[in-house]
Amino acid sequence: MPGWHQKTKELQRQNKIQVVGIVEEQHADRTRLFMQWKQMRWPVMVDSLNLIGVSSVPITLLIDEYGIVRYIRPSDEEFAHFLDQEFRPRKLVTSEKFLINEAILLNELEAKASGGNAKELRAYGDALFLWIGPEDSSRAINFYQKALELDPNSGEVHFRLGVAYRSRYELESRESDDFLNAVKHWKQALEIDPNQYIWRRRIQQYGPRLDKPYSFYDWVLEARKDIEGRGEKPVQLAVEPGGAEFARPAKDFQVLSTDVKEPDPGATIHRDTEGMIEVETILVPHTSKGEATYRVHLMFQPAWKKRAHWNNEADNMEIWVSPPEGWSVDKNHIVFEVPRTAVSEERRKLEFELRGPVNPEGEITIPAYALYYVCEDVDGTCLYRRQDILIEVENQ
Repeated sequence: MPGWHQKTKELQRQNKIQVVGIVEEQHADRTRLFMQWKQMRWPVMVDSLNLIGVSSVPITLLIDEYGIVRYIRPSDEEFAHFLDQEFRPRKLVTSEKFLINEAILLNELEAKASGGNAKELRAYGDALFLWIGPEDSSRAINFYQKALELDPNSGEVHFRLGVAYRSRYELESRESDDFLNAVKHWKQALEIDPNQYIWRRRIQQYGPRLDKPYSFYDWVLEARKDIEGRGEKPVQLAVEPGGAEFARPAKDFQVLSTDVKEPDPGATIHRDTEGMIEVETILVPHTSKGEATYRVHLMFQPAWKKRAHWNNEADNMEIWVSPPEGWSVDKNHIVFEVPRTAVSEERRKLEFELRGPVNPEGEITIPAYALYYVCEDVDGTCLYRRQDILIEVENQ
């Protein structure tokens, strides 16, 4: 987009051309931040569900003033020819549906979906996700699941179901397996169509460095700095990128050397038997078959039913990973620096990378444990606790 923006800036100023963009992006506000950074003020539509069905980007289309696509991926000569031509009007086919309000359309789509046709179930799921918004992801998920029951080999529905799960995961109403289910359905979509690079990129966004074509969001920090330098306030992001989304590609699996000794080798620290901290484990695999490389995402959340919270007045939180023979991790000791406030209730995210042999036999479990300080209720006891974590690896 920045290239075409520079190329057409003067033409836009002269009102000879109008630029409109479509991005295959999970997070619309990140696109707004990028547009603000590059000072691109033309409209951009976000196609999170890949409704237009493209398998790779970028694609440039030249469309005349009557809505006719004249060139796809034009050369400089074709672009110049397009600007010089005079196009004749065509009779446009219009639909009365464009004059019907959103509520009526939703009712029509819901009525059609009740017939149980997979295509119409998917269409209603799309409408719920796009028009009602991520806040209603649960209903969209429900209709996508019904569509898959009738058409389990639909890569499009698997991909969109993954998008809906990930969107709900970023809300307060998330369910514990939402991110895990998002990755699961994106994987299934890619297995159905390995040539779909929009789907592949969505997995790689959260996956291991060996599988990354580029760093997905390393530009965010530079963008904010430049925008603030212009005296502007950067677009606020609802979900901050980090970890895998900042990670740069790597050609080799890199193991970080450390002289740190295992913090609890004798397993003497008391276990969190009360369940004050809830743990989620998500493995995002390499998208190529035969590559046993994963990005492991660990999420730690104080249990709200127990009114638990972090105690930040002692040491930092630690993770220790002990891979079995034949497996390796990029770092087996991970430290989470606690906030400066005495107590907090945030969800803590830690990531590391894991690599094993190709086609391992049987079920593989990677043992790990977390050490943290946690408090019971508002005036309850603050405790130092250990939680054992078993990371289960599925054969690729």
